[in-house]
Amino acid sequence: MKTFFKIAMLSTALLSIGAAQAAEDVVWWDFLSGGDGVRMKALIEQFNTEHAGEITIQPTTLEWGTPFYTKVQTSAAIGEGPDVMTYHLSRVPLGVASGALAPISAEDLSSVGLSGDVFAPANWEAGQSEGAQYAVPFDIHSIILYYNKDKLAEAGLLDANGLPTGLDGAENFTAALEKLKAGSEYPLSLQTSGDGTPWRVFYSLFGQQDGTFLAEDGTFFPDESIPKAVKAVETMASWVEGGYAPALTEYEGSVALFTSGESALHLNGVWEVPTMADLAAKGELGFEWGAVAVPTFFDHPATWADSHGFAIPNNVGKEMTPEKKAAVLEVISWMNKNSLAWANAGHIPAYTPTRESEEFKTMQPNATYSVLADTAVFDPKSVLAGVASPVYDAVANYISPAMNGELGAQEAIDEMKADLQDQAD
Repeated sequence: MKTFFKIAMLSTALLSIGAAQAAEDVVWWDFLSGGDGVRMKALIEQFNTEHAGEITIQPTTLEWGTPFYTKVQTSAAIGEGPDVMTYHLSRVPLGVASGALAPISAEDLSSVGLSGDVFAPANWEAGQSEGAQYAVPFDIHSIILYYNKDKLAEAGLLDANGLPTGLDGAENFTAALEKLKAGSEYPLSLQTSGDGTPWRVFYSLFGQQDGTFLAEDGTFFPDESIPKAVKAVETMASWVEGGYAPALTEYEGSVALFTSGESALHLNGVWEVPTMADLAAKGELGFEWGAVAVPTFFDHPATWADSHGFAIPNNVGKEMTPEKKAAVLEVISWMNKNSLAWANAGHIPAYTPTRESEEFKTMQPNATYSVLADTAVFDPKSVLAGVASPVYDAVANYISPAMNGELGAQEAIDEMKADLQDQAD
């Protein structure tokens, strides 16, 4: 009998060792700080709890922007990159061109219940290069229009549902700003210095006119699209020239103008939703706020968008085992299927079943502006475009000065075209 128990105990120990060996550690890199970082850490903790003994995510947060993408490229080139990482879809072209990203096959994705059918078409395609998938979307983050309900109500610009009305059409929008001028230091606050918001607003207005930023032959702003680009810049410049929006204002200053109650409207990304919600919860906002999709100024709805996605680095000389790949794919799938918590950061879930769930439909104001998933225009596919790219630099050098009356709109687009074309050729 003692021998039997010894054998049983040994067998149990060996099984435990085998289980421990079967567990996979997934090295994870992200660039998420602030509210995004807090929410992602919570998701990682939940994943690790649910997958205890099977898969453990080992996370590291790196600096956002150029430093992150530079480190990914240099690390992957020597086989020292992570197993999985967050990645802006707008940077996929650069990642593919530099050899830093590994393709993700349809078979890989189907093994964890994912396919292009469960994402908005434009969102899914943004993660591709020449038909191959290199990143899986996690969210859609776009710019939206924040509004002070009190000020809009006073100006007669709220409908029966408490939503803004009379803002569609460039002329109507200007007329609304005029109505709001008396009760605000500036009716509209937005970043008018630098690159971020100016690019996102410009690309939205340009997309609403079906402008082509980069033609298939590699031409930036082909001739037929130049007037559309000029019109977009002229519209943005008119807000500053008319005294409706502040000149030469940095990002943080534009947010402060709205949260202090000095501006009735605010153009910014969905990522500021937690800021507004937190201030309101603390009783520090001083007014009732809301957020909706950016108005349609021109021909049809279209709004700049990007996505946080998940990508697998092409670690040179370090082939991923089937077990490791299965664990990485499980991480990507689980994150998407549990992305409702991520929506608390203001983002729109990329995974359609989450976006169409009853839980998300009751999440405000996200559900109100979630129509952006169907009207999103993603950054042009170019190694020169995307987050912290030469396109962003060009916006700071040409479009922002034009917004502030330092350059004419035509001159700004001509110089931006020449600059980007020189870098591409």
